[in-house]
Amino acid sequence: MRQGLQLKFSQQLTMTPQLQQAIRLLQLSTLELRQEMIEQLYNNPLLEIEEDNSGESVPETQQSSQSSNETHQENSGELTTKQDKEKADEQNSDYEWSEQIPQDLPVDANWDDVYNPSTSNSSGGEVNLEQVYQVTESFQGHLEWQLNLTPFSDGDREIATAFIDAIDSSGFISEDLFDVVAHIQQAESETISEEQIQEDELVAVLHRLQQFDPPGVFARNIRECLLIQLNQLAPETEYLQSALLLVTDFLEDIAAIDNVRMAKKAGLSADQLEGALLLIRSLNPRPGEALNSNDIDYIVPDAYVEKINGRWKVQLNDSNMPRLRINDSYSALIKRSDTSDDNQFLKDNLAEARWFLRSIESRNETLMRVAMTIVELQQGFLDYGPVAMKPMVLSDIATELELHESTISRVTTSKYLATPQGIYELKYFFSSHVGTSGGGECSSTAVCAILKEMIGAEQPAKPLSDNKLTSLLEEQGIQVARRTVAKYRESMGIPSSSQRKRF
Repeated sequence: MRQGLQLKFSQQLTMTPQLQQAIRLLQLSTLELRQEMIEQLYNNPLLEIEEDNSGESVPETQQSSQSSNETHQENSGELTTKQDKEKADEQNSDYEWSEQIPQDLPVDANWDDVYNPSTSNSSGGEVNLEQVYQVTESFQGHLEWQLNLTPFSDGDREIATAFIDAIDSSGFISEDLFDVVAHIQQAESETISEEQIQEDELVAVLHRLQQFDPPGVFARNIRECLLIQLNQLAPETEYLQSALLLVTDFLEDIAAIDNVRMAKKAGLSADQLEGALLLIRSLNPRPGEALNSNDIDYIVPDAYVEKINGRWKVQLNDSNMPRLRINDSYSALIKRSDTSDDNQFLKDNLAEARWFLRSIESRNETLMRVAMTIVELQQGFLDYGPVAMKPMVLSDIATELELHESTISRVTTSKYLATPQGIYELKYFFSSHVGTSGGGECSSTAVCAILKEMIGAEQPAKPLSDNKLTSLLEEQGIQVARRTVAKYRESMGIPSSSQRKRF
């Protein structure tokens, strides 16, 4: 085997850090981009917020200071009197302040209520409900707080704690009771030679936990959840016995909504059945969801579209964005021929700041072009709603703007457009198509909107089946299969015709 040198040329695509930063900023939402800009502002000293200087009044301030000096020289006696009055008022206020401060505060007192009465909300102003938080942090915390107030033995308390840990977000225990306390049994068998936990003991602890708030928690199924809530009602509640009978023996028949057939099976009159159903519908089948602290994610649109002089115009939403610029003071300190560490630090941060601002401008420009193209192609949706949606895919926008489909996908991800029809994600405007009798195409979004209108106008006693909906669509020139209609109906959360039937 001989050794030798060989010269070879090759081409390879590499992503520079600047390109990686531009791609990352391109797929950020408005809130994420704002957070990124604030973070760069804190980390890079060459960046600063561009403030609005239209309200400056420096010359007026200087003039007022000069006039105040002249007035001070002429009326020094009056100023001395005013200063004496201000000192006297401060002493009086200090005296009143000290009189209001008690020596000892009660345990449940609030510092602001005692030491800052001027800023308290005692004037009857509006309370900001978003600043009012729950006492407990979570649903499990609310149950543990009640557990601490309930007398339990050490063994039962350990079982109750295991049940609280096993509860799901809806307030149910979906696992087997012995599987929940398996770790407790294993610990007892390793340390103490005692008998295993009996089922009666587990059920007894579970029944005590089922009396906790909210009503219906720690149920093992939907029937037990409803029975817990019904048993906690007053005995004189109207139609209570009828509701207990329906939940216990005819829970599956309630979903069929055939009142005549169910009344015959349960032996109830029409009034008793109607009253019992109303009482059952007032119950909460998922009691845990009321106390789950889910943070609300507010949607901030990235762009607005409105009709001005008969034409749709798009405008980017930069109201919540900080306006960044290069700090002139620090950039002026950079010396081209200086190679010190401080000067090199300023050079690196200046280059990073320029690339960051350029990437933001490129992102906004690309987002604006994509939004304008979508609005131009979907003007029928803006005028008439989802029924007039046109079929459109990523390649249509990419071909129009001479960009890659991956770029269009990044731009439309987590970006929202505020329209007169509502706020929609940019990806909402992209949909597949179905054929028409005239050889054209119809958007799947428009088909779903047409199906929703048909189902909304149907007779409750005679709902439209999937075959009937298919025939009605064919009459309008839209050719779809029955399974496609069923798929669109299920995607909108609409039940079948048998479940929609009302007697």
